[in-house]
Amino acid sequence: MSIEFTPDAAQGQYVYDLDRAHVFHSWSAQGALTPMLIAGGEGCYVWDFEGTRYLDFSSQLVNTNIGHQHPKVVAAIQAQAALLSTVAPQHANKARGEAAKRIADLAPANLNKVFFTNGGADAVENAIRMARVHTGRRKVLSFYRSYHGNTGAAIASTGDPRRWPNEYADGHVHFFGPYLYRSAFWATSEAEECERALAHLEQVITFEGPGTIASILIESVVGTAGVLVPPPGYLEGVRALCDKHGIMLILDEVMAGFGRTGTWFAYENFNGKPDLITFAKGSNSGYVPVGGVVISDEIAATFNERVFPGGLTYSGHPLACASIVGSIDAMKEEGIVENARRVGADIIGPGLRELAERHKVIGEVRGLGVFWALDLVTDRATRAPLAPYGGTSPAMSQLVAECKKRGLLPFANFNRLHVVPPCIVTDTEVKDGLAILDEVFTVIDAHYTGV
Repeated sequence: MSIEFTPDAAQGQYVYDLDRAHVFHSWSAQGALTPMLIAGGEGCYVWDFEGTRYLDFSSQLVNTNIGHQHPKVVAAIQAQAALLSTVAPQHANKARGEAAKRIADLAPANLNKVFFTNGGADAVENAIRMARVHTGRRKVLSFYRSYHGNTGAAIASTGDPRRWPNEYADGHVHFFGPYLYRSAFWATSEAEECERALAHLEQVITFEGPGTIASILIESVVGTAGVLVPPPGYLEGVRALCDKHGIMLILDEVMAGFGRTGTWFAYENFNGKPDLITFAKGSNSGYVPVGGVVISDEIAATFNERVFPGGLTYSGHPLACASIVGSIDAMKEEGIVENARRVGADIIGPGLRELAERHKVIGEVRGLGVFWALDLVTDRATRAPLAPYGGTSPAMSQLVAECKKRGLLPFANFNRLHVVPPCIVTDTEVKDGLAILDEVFTVIDAHYTGV
């Protein structure tokens, strides 16, 4: 560890007391919280105020792609802060222009403009707005198994239970995406799942009225809802349906983008190209809040003479944009995207499949790059989940606790454990994490009730 840290339990208690007295946490009943205290981090590790180190297999919220405290990104932020710390969005600024160019250069050739936002939710919000204005239509179709953010249209587009108390926006319709392990279509192969999922989507389009639908909004690889990698041909089929009916395809790359799946954008693993791309925390590993929309030339042209009805005070904030430039440049120079692809194919995937052979509680392993999930079950024959949809269970709570006890910071959701380390993770770090998971699942196997 090159960053020096002196354990200070008293300071930790002070931080905890401050938090409990004054901080209101997201997605939580406040009274039951005992937040983990993070004092610092470096690379793939974080540590608490007592000096205990944790291998970060969560990447926080699946976003520290370049790791914690990458010196080139920190230096880029510091240099920009010394030059110009803030500027209004109506002015041109070098950091903003350089960040937009770098992102556009990674996107398809016909997506050349970038609208910057403060995060992923408002990126989705503005992409939906662009599609609605461009097409003159209202409806947005999105997966039931999805998460798109916590603003009005973004949370209404979300499929998971966080949507239920927040449905204030109209014009949102959900459909089932492909998920062979728990198929809604009685499919027995990826080819069947793809064909039937596309037929289902086409029926939804027909019954909703193609002329009423502005966009189909999907995560290129579904993230929080399960790391659901679409079967071959699915994204291409969605693209074809959009072309057939004049619908805009929005691909949400907030979690899956910028190296997470072993490619710059997750859709590059397939052939279904979007009209709009939303991005956010992966572009700079969340070092400064930022998000944005990459816009096709066709949609951008709609606003050449027509006013775009949206804007944010911090759109293209120079510190955020400098951090994007620093991050993309460092990822290119250090082969970080290539590392994510290699370590996923050679170490994480095979390692997780070996764990599944030893622990029946692991029902399915799926993923790409450094973006993996274990679908956990109490019975492989029935595929009964280890926790209910929309909830947790004693088994899942114990899994998280056992990971932390052994120095591993996990990402768990419902009945799934997501294995999502930074893109810079080394072979040794992955093997260390897998060894810890092997120990943890040896404990959790007691919750398995099948044969």
